[in-house]
Amino acid sequence: MSNPADRIAPEPGTRARICFVVSSPMTAEAFLGNHIAALSQRYEVHLVANADPDSIRHPQLQRVTRIRARIERAIAPLADARAVFELARILRRGGYGAVHSVTPKAGLVCALAAFIARVPVRVHTFTGQVWATQRGVGRWLLKTLDRLIAALDTHLMTDSRSQLDFLRREGVLGEAQGLVLAGGSICGVDPQRFAPDPSARDAVRAELGIPSGALIFLFVGRLNRDKGVLDLASAFARVAAQREDAWLVLVGPDEAAMSAPIRSACGPYVAHARFIGHSPAPERFMAAADVFCLPSYREGFGTTIIEAAAAGLPAIGSRIYGILDAIDEPATGLLFEAGDVGSLAAAMERLAADGGLRKTLALRARERALREFSAAALTRALLDFYAAVLPPTSVRSGQEARADGEPPL
Repeated sequence: MSNPADRIAPEPGTRARICFVVSSPMTAEAFLGNHIAALSQRYEVHLVANADPDSIRHPQLQRVTRIRARIERAIAPLADARAVFELARILRRGGYGAVHSVTPKAGLVCALAAFIARVPVRVHTFTGQVWATQRGVGRWLLKTLDRLIAALDTHLMTDSRSQLDFLRREGVLGEAQGLVLAGGSICGVDPQRFAPDPSARDAVRAELGIPSGALIFLFVGRLNRDKGVLDLASAFARVAAQREDAWLVLVGPDEAAMSAPIRSACGPYVAHARFIGHSPAPERFMAAADVFCLPSYREGFGTTIIEAAAAGLPAIGSRIYGILDAIDEPATGLLFEAGDVGSLAAAMERLAADGGLRKTLALRARERALREFSAAALTRALLDFYAAVLPPTSVRSGQEARADGEPPL
């Protein structure tokens, strides 16, 4: 594959180019496939990620130009500075009409690079703030970096209304800044993929060695402390002490060596816990479960909650911004104060004991997920956004001057 960074800018009158920028290709594969496929019908879409282009296997992403830029997720000042100028060169040579970043590190590197490269439309989607759970200098620094993204980019999105309110209260966004597409979330939910599936329920339980009549609490996401997985394991131990049919299934990559402490928190009931690791098909485990749990300390939206809802699961989640949009208490699930293991266990026990309540919440949750958070509606909203800010055939050369006086390279 040729390096698009070495290409000249497209000629005026050809299709406008949009470049999506992420640090991990998993972000693009999990959230951007449908969006990129739809936008590709109108624009020339490229994807920048920190991965070998040929390693990105998602069918919809294989149809677009894929470019590698070494954007690391962890903070590394020298490597980050190199990434800024590497990406600025890609963007400058590529003649992009718009650039769109997702996740914090990619957002910062992209905001700086796109400003340097004079990309006219610079978009970032906020998907949750690491600094929301921090204090002191660390919180101030990370919050300042988000303010820098907001200052450099021309358009800012959040994946939930409660996150938008939070960022405005914290002074990261101004009162006139910020946009939420459709009902919220970054990608919406695919009702064909996420749906009740009795055959998958039986098959997955058999694969995991879990009895067909067991009560399964499910977590899907990265295993780290901010996701509240230790709280979930401790609460599960309390429930399992009262109910022999209680099981816990955790699906997601272990990013911070959490498996051992989670097993320890499960105590004598660890035999009823299953660790799946990363799965490309979380919907199978949702079809097999009875209650979805997301006890996070921070969350941009809680996409897994609406996916589980579409699969027919009620949810228990922490009462934080982001999750407040995904769970409509008491109609579709239960909320508890983040970090309160006792309240989490009580919510789990309540749903474990009341099959009628589980069924009622599940039906309402599925109806709401399909009504308010469909993937099709979110993609349409993104198409409408780009139609307004970037006409499909309006392409500018990289040498054209900016009306707002931004400096050249």
